[in-house]
Order: sequence, then structure tokens, then C-alpha cells
Amino acid sequence: MVKAITSQELDPQAFIAEKIQAIRAAVGEERAINALSGGVDSSTVTVLGHRALGDRLRTIFVENGLMREDEAEQVVDLFRSLGVNVEVVDAREEFFAALKGVTDPEAKREAITQTFYRQVFGRLVRESGARFLLQGTILTDIDETVAGIKRQHNVFAQLGIDPEEAFGYRILEPLVELRKDGMRKVGEALGLPPELFTRIPFPGPALAARVIGEVTPERIQTVRLATAVVERRLAGFGAFQYLAILHEDRVTGMREGRREFGQQIEVRCWDSVDAGTARPTRLPFELLEDLAREIVETVPGVVSVTYNIATKPPSTIEAV
Repeated sequence: MVKAITSQELDPQAFIAEKIQAIRAAVGEERAINALSGGVDSSTVTVLGHRALGDRLRTIFVENGLMREDEAEQVVDLFRSLGVNVEVVDAREEFFAALKGVTDPEAKREAITQTFYRQVFGRLVRESGARFLLQGTILTDIDETVAGIKRQHNVFAQLGIDPEEAFGYRILEPLVELRKDGMRKVGEALGLPPELFTRIPFPGPALAARVIGEVTPERIQTVRLATAVVERRLAGFGAFQYLAILHEDRVTGMREGRREFGQQIEVRCWDSVDAGTARPTRLPFELLEDLAREIVETVPGVVSVTYNIATKPPSTIEAV
């Protein structure tokens, strides 16, 4: 069982020094590989890994078709400025093929997990000769998976899965004792720019975690456009996380005096410290009105916008 290091007891510099030595001891003179999504966890583990291994860590951005607008370009440019070379691998066809016809939330997460770890990274690991995958799993990922709340795509050992046997490589998780608040402290201590270590969390399954029902390129584009509006409009309110969710059923609306069966977007905005519990942010109603108006005017096919007001628990921060 993993023992938590709380944010209050964390000494970031001592933690970093300890984990650098642990990564070096595990990898030895061999090579490692890691996936960078641009989220807080993966960004922190990427910089930590490069501190430990230098050029012996190969960093990959997997373009799975499920990311936010211009995410790949932004991530590559930012990490290039930090002296980290990031390779972009286009795997969109593989991910959408794996998700075709899948509607059950856990089945979708499993499809993404298998595509990522077995197909895409299995291939990359074999090609690179790396025997280790470095990833930014944190304690909340494990807690939610073990409790059966939702299967996080990056949790294996706690479910009795040996990644080396299943995928052909070992997984190293240097951040696994931390929750989000402690991990942010480590990111700051590593010298990540504020726009990275203060960035709102983004799920491993990416926008697929924000589409209820089947994930298709068209439905991802709808939630991608709505996400851009939500993130721009809510960025200045100090919330822990904010997101847009695309619902499955079409709803009755009207436009220009005629009935229109359209899409429904749910907006969620959360106050939280470590993602274990959360409360909806009390946003001004005028802001919510403006937000809804922009979404229905700029996102094709959307006729309804709602705001979640249930706490976590019983709700969760993400929907799927």
C-alpha cells in the first residue's frame, strides 16, 4: 500500500533529490521513455525524468485525436523552451478505431488503456529499445481505481497487473506518494513555469472522458470547441478545475423560430485542494448566462447548456 506524503509534510527539494536517485538506480545505464500530455502530472514527471536521465529519456507526445485545441503545438513549443525535445506521434486512427461503437465508460477507459500501453507505447518501446516507461501517476489515481469509483488508465500494480508481463516494459511512478497539491509544489520546485504547475488538471483519457456515449471525431470536436470557451471564460476565478461535457441524448431546442434537436453541454467548475472532495464554484449567474450564450452561438449543434451543482461526493469531477 502506498503511503501518502501530505503537502504539509513535503520537502520538495528533498523529494526531488530522492526521486532522481531512485530513477537513476532503477534505469541504470539503460534508456527510458515517457508520455507527455502537457498536464500537470506528466509535465512534472517529464522534467524530473530529464533531471535524472538527460538524453536517455525519450519524451513522446501522443496525438490521439482526443486533446484540446492546438495542444500538441503548445506543449512541444513550451518544452522546447525548457530544453526538452518532444516527439509527436500521430496515433489518431488507432484510438478512434478502438473507441468505435464503445459507450460504456469503463469499456472506453479500457480501450484507451490498451491502445496506449499495448499498441502505441508497446511499439515505441520496442523501437527505442527502452525497458522503462516513466509516468506521472499520483495517489488520487490509485485511490479512485482501487475504490472502484473509476478505472484510471495509468493504474496497474494495485489491480494485480504486471506491466512488464502485460506490455513488455517496467513502469516507474516517482510521484505516486503525492496528491495534486503536493505534486504542484514539486513542479514549482523543479522550475516549471507557473502556467504549467498551476494549470488545471486534465484527464488521462483526455476529451474522451468528457463525452458521454460513443467517442467519434465529430463528437470530440464539439466538446473541444466548448472546452475552449469554458477554459477561456473561467480562467480568472481561481477554481481548481473547470470543464465541458457533451451529453449523449439529443434535446429539443429552437433556433430562428424552428424546432432543432441539438446537443447538450454540461459545464462543471470545482473548488478543491486535492481532488479527493470538491464543491461547485459559486459563479456569478451573469457569467453563466454569457458562457451559455457563447457556447450555443459558436459550437455547431448545441442548443442547451447546464451547470452542475452537485458536490464530490456523490458526483465526481469528471463525468466518465
